[in-house]
Amino acid sequence: MFPKKYAQIFFIIFMSFGMSFIMSGIIVAINTGVSNEFLNRWFYSWIIAFPVAMIAAFLLAPIIRPIVHKIASKE
Repeated sequence: MFPKKYAQIFFIIFMSFGMSFIMSGIIVAINTGVSNEFLNRWFYSWIIAFPVAMIAAFLLAPIIRPIVHKIASKE
């Protein structure tokens, strides 16, 4: 296990992984269809999308977190 202080970092990494995997697959399927080369195109797209998603999440998290805390209920 890892210390709790790294939970936010791991959350961003895992969410970036999952979201980029799902979204790149759907977008490749919509744009090019599902054929024999689908998995190769999907993998290539995901290899590009994952680091972009992770960098975007790390850059946006400090901006979005305070906004969410302001609008979230205190219940």
